[in-house]
Amino acid sequence: MSIVRQQMTRIDRGWRWRSGAIGLMALYLASCSAPKDEAEARTRSPGQGQGQAQATAVDVAVATIAPLTAVRAYTGTTQPAQEVAIRAQAEGQLRAVNVDVGDRVNKGRVLAQIDDTILSAQSAEAEAELASRRTEISKLQTQVSDARTQVEQSRLQLQQAEFDAARYERLAAAGAVSQQQAQQSRTQASTATQVWRSAQQKVRSEQQAIVVANGRIVAQQAVLAQQQRRRSYAVVTSPISGVVLTRSTERGNLIQVGNELLRLGDFSQAKVTVQVSELDLAAVRLGGTATVKLDAFPQEQFTAKVTRISPAANPTSRLIPIEMTIPNPTGKIGSGLLARATFAQTTVDRVAIPLSALQEERTPPSTPNSHPNQRNPTVPARRTQGKLFVITRQGEQSTATARTVMLGQQIDGQVQILSGLNPGERFVARASKPLKDGDPVRTSILSPQ
Repeated sequence: MSIVRQQMTRIDRGWRWRSGAIGLMALYLASCSAPKDEAEARTRSPGQGQGQAQATAVDVAVATIAPLTAVRAYTGTTQPAQEVAIRAQAEGQLRAVNVDVGDRVNKGRVLAQIDDTILSAQSAEAEAELASRRTEISKLQTQVSDARTQVEQSRLQLQQAEFDAARYERLAAAGAVSQQQAQQSRTQASTATQVWRSAQQKVRSEQQAIVVANGRIVAQQAVLAQQQRRRSYAVVTSPISGVVLTRSTERGNLIQVGNELLRLGDFSQAKVTVQVSELDLAAVRLGGTATVKLDAFPQEQFTAKVTRISPAANPTSRLIPIEMTIPNPTGKIGSGLLARATFAQTTVDRVAIPLSALQEERTPPSTPNSHPNQRNPTVPARRTQGKLFVITRQGEQSTATARTVMLGQQIDGQVQILSGLNPGERFVARASKPLKDGDPVRTSILSPQ
């Protein structure tokens, strides 16, 4: 009997514990729902219960006509307007180097000297050979003069022989002399003719020898000029006015033809080359200007002139090299500085609004034939139309009216409106929540009235 009572007592205690837990839970839920109901009651407007919509807070802007200007920035590296590598044109030991890196040099200044002992000996040998050729010419000219003298003597002897032959023929015909004597006179005249012709041939031969000798003199003069030119290469001079960029050798080194000694740069103008996308090529024109800023001179900006536009784009990156020059009369702009170039592009004046004012912006899917930049998710596709909300007023209530507009150029968060929005109209620039056509709105205190 006692065992039954104990079990009944345990059941009664369990029931009481469960009843208490259920009651505490009900109290907790009631306490949670009461503040929520009170908060909803406080936020609900008096007229909302009768079906009236709450006005949406919006920022309003006025449509105005303004130019749409794009600023595109590209990075490049400064270079001298002209860079020249000074290479050895003669072989020998480097005797002296008169400049060092950073030195300014003028055109024609002696930069280095190479030992010219061997070159001097070769020049002297060429000069001696030329003198010998000229002596040979003198001898030949003397021989020609002698040959001409012989020709003249032979001519006179021929005349005398022909006169004697004619006289003996007349005497033989008269019987004063024998026919044999007359024949001997004719033979002597023929012999004199042969001697005269031989003297003339000798003159021609000597003259031909002079022509050949003159050719050898011309050739030797060329050899001498070449040797003297090579000897002049031992003195290395500056072909331009500029600054020494690098020095590749030292005094005492053996120099071979073609070895680089120095490198000079002309900094009267600085050159900057940037890579421009083909999509932005319309913003650049040959002879146009660009604004260049250098990190080395953060407080200054420079005006550059576009001097070259490459006709070929990189087939992979679709980038086009653009070369610009910056006046640098003081030479303060050096080589290898980081340059940031910007090109300004101004379009026709139209109504321009922020892109953020357009609603339901969507990017069309890419196609296999679309441009690579359009397939890049980081580059949005250009839109041709959009929707915005124009503010209309009926009595004391302002309403947002949806309107479709045609879009033009889109640059730096601004877009031109080709049609659908007139200057002076007020439109929603920003709303606290998505709008629908005809929604009542209330403008912020910063919005134009």
